[in-house]
Amino acid sequence: MSGHSKWASIKHKKAKTDAARGKVFTKLIREITVAAREGGGDLETNPRLRLAVQTAKDSNMPGDNIQRAIKKGTGELEGVHFEEFSYEGYGPAGVALLIDVLTDNKNRTTAEVRHALSRHHGNLGEAGCVAWNFETKGVIRVNKSRCDEEALMESSLNAGAEDVREEADCFEVYTRPSQLLAVSEALKAGNIPYDSAAVEKLPKTLVSVNGEEANRILKLMEVLEDLDDVQRVSANFDIPDELLGQD
Repeated sequence: MSGHSKWASIKHKKAKTDAARGKVFTKLIREITVAAREGGGDLETNPRLRLAVQTAKDSNMPGDNIQRAIKKGTGELEGVHFEEFSYEGYGPAGVALLIDVLTDNKNRTTAEVRHALSRHHGNLGEAGCVAWNFETKGVIRVNKSRCDEEALMESSLNAGAEDVREEADCFEVYTRPSQLLAVSEALKAGNIPYDSAAVEKLPKTLVSVNGEEANRILKLMEVLEDLDDVQRVSANFDIPDELLGQD
C-alpha cells in the first residue's frame, strides 16, 4: 500500500487518542485561523475556510471553538500570528518527506523538525528537493462496509470527482482541490458517510520500504506529526500490506 494510503489509515485509527490529547483540535484551530486571516471570515467567499470548518465539524469540534478561531483570524479577537510554510527532506531508505507547518516561531519549529529527523534516520533537504514529486489532490475516504460501491461512484463522479479507487478497507475518492467540498457535500446528500475529506499532497513516484526501514519511517512520521507546529506530513513510501498486516 502506498505511503499516503497506509499512513492515512494509521492516522484514522489513532485519531481518537489524538483528539483526547487535543492534538487534532489544535491543528484544526490553526488552519481555521490562518484561512480566515488570508481570505476573510465569510464561508461563502472563502473556500479554504469553508473546508477547514467542515473538517472541524466532521471531527466534532464545538461550534464555539470554531467561531473563536475565525474571529482570531479576522482580528475580532486577539490571537497569535501563524506563519505558513513547508520543509522538505528525506527519511529512512531515501523516502521523500514534505512537512507542512503553521508556526508562531520559525526558529523553534526548524529546530524541532531538524531534531526529529536526525534522531530517526532522516535529514532536512534544500527547497525544491522533493516538492516536485507531490501533487495536490482532494481525497475522501469511505469505509467499504458503510456504502454501496455503485452509489458511491455515481454520486462522486456526477459531483466532479476525478477517480474512485479501491484500497484494502476503504474507497478513496480523488478530486481537484477546488472540488473537494462539492463532492463531499454530494456524498452527504446521498447518505454516503465518509471517514475523512481533506486536501493532501500525494506522491507521483514511490520508494519500496521493508523490514526495519519500514518501522523507522512509520515512527518518524508519527514523531513529526506529533509536533504541535506540524499540520501534515506527506511521504512517498510503499510498504507491503503483508508486512504490517491488515486490521
